[in-house]
Amino acid sequence: MAIPYRFEVSASANEVHRRHGGLADGEESGQGVTVAGRLMLRREQGKLAFGTLRDWTGEVQLFAGASWTGDFAGFTGLPLGTWVGAEGEVVRTRRGELSVKVARWQVLAEARRGFGDKWRGVSDPEVRLRQREVDLWANEGVRGRMLLRSRAISLTRRWLEDQGFVEVETPVFHPVQGGATAKPFTTHHNALDVDLFLRIAPELYLKRLVVGGFERVYEIARVFRNEGLSTRHNPEFTMLEAYAAYWDYGDMMRLTEELAAHLATELLGTTSLTYAGRDLDLAPPWRRATLVDLVAEHAGVEVDVGMDIGQLRGICDDHGVPWKEHDGPGKLILELYEKTTEGQLWGPVFVCDYPKEVSPLARDHRSQPGMVERFEGIVAGRELCNAFSELVDPDEQRARFEDQARQKAEGDIEAMAVDEPYLRALEHGLPPTGGLGIGMDRLVMLLTGTESIRDILLFPTLRPEFFGLTGHDKAQAVDSSSRSAGTIAEDAAQAADSVVTGTVPPDVV
Repeated sequence: MAIPYRFEVSASANEVHRRHGGLADGEESGQGVTVAGRLMLRREQGKLAFGTLRDWTGEVQLFAGASWTGDFAGFTGLPLGTWVGAEGEVVRTRRGELSVKVARWQVLAEARRGFGDKWRGVSDPEVRLRQREVDLWANEGVRGRMLLRSRAISLTRRWLEDQGFVEVETPVFHPVQGGATAKPFTTHHNALDVDLFLRIAPELYLKRLVVGGFERVYEIARVFRNEGLSTRHNPEFTMLEAYAAYWDYGDMMRLTEELAAHLATELLGTTSLTYAGRDLDLAPPWRRATLVDLVAEHAGVEVDVGMDIGQLRGICDDHGVPWKEHDGPGKLILELYEKTTEGQLWGPVFVCDYPKEVSPLARDHRSQPGMVERFEGIVAGRELCNAFSELVDPDEQRARFEDQARQKAEGDIEAMAVDEPYLRALEHGLPPTGGLGIGMDRLVMLLTGTESIRDILLFPTLRPEFFGLTGHDKAQAVDSSSRSAGTIAEDAAQAADSVVTGTVPPDVV
């Protein structure tokens, strides 16, 4: 079978429907097209055959006949999943199906593996997540979700540029762990003989650019955090970080809600969504409320950072919130909020004003001692974004870094280190600055009605497969992998529990 080096396509499936949708039943257009895609379904009726050709824009029927189709017998013998190029006139059959009346066809790639049940697709989560190339063809809606994600990233870039932001790229390898509190991945550079960290956030480099005169700057960055897997977490994910000179966290609230509403309107035609069976409206303005007020509202207890540590520990005990001996008042209040309140916030709501103790990069609150000007945007019980009025005082930032380093020395693997190059940059002067980080994966989950992050990542992190291993070697490898990432059954059950097909507009391409 000779496979061509290229094939000239004159129309996509979507374009065939758009150009010729007005044909009446039994009518011929008089216009020929060449189309290409996978043959996903086929049925035969004597000397006629009908096939469903699917490309990345949609589907169109191939209408073949023994009297007009070259090598009709070969066409009827094609395995499902075969890539096919076909040429012919666009017609509408007497039964009303818009079709390409195939005069000539050609195999573009043979499918040696199938795509599951031809009517129901692939339901095994193990296959869906490990073999996304199969999932994309076999299951309705998957490609649409992924294309919507791509459009969301593109629209975000365009919108930020319209607001005067400039896109930049900063290093993925960091010599110092920082920019957020998380456990990093480490690697080694042989030529320099130094250990490096895969970035957990681009924040400190972006703020150095503000120091350098980039007054509005952003990066859509792949970031890496050495953490567990869940429906909300993947060790590598996509973060939008944006910084604007002369702004504070109030400006960043407006930027966040306007961006989210813009994306919803452009992609879905509305800001009113249904997520996990509940209504959700992303239209501005979002509610603003302080963290301690929300704890009082949902946990029924009033707390503040000036309270006696013993009293705060008692409140945590009463609410089943674990604590550690070295936790200060701010850490206890944050733990209380996260365990009793965050998951109850449907929102969208900006949770404002966090304890200084747990916010090493945020500026002191202008009117509340012991607190900082920080907010998290909570939507559907999940953190969507984190933002600050940025800390601009190099002496205060050094003190915060040193406290982080002390915590690291005491065993906190997520704490930051002292970043001397960043402190040196601050000494050149960072103007008042607002900063924002949005988890783009979680935002896409909202827009597609998807409850697992794995269903909006093309290739989520999974425990490894073991090709070529047998016997004792395979058993050892499987055992080691299971200890670190869970069993196949656990991974699959978690994925199955969270597979939700979102509503995606048909013109997403």
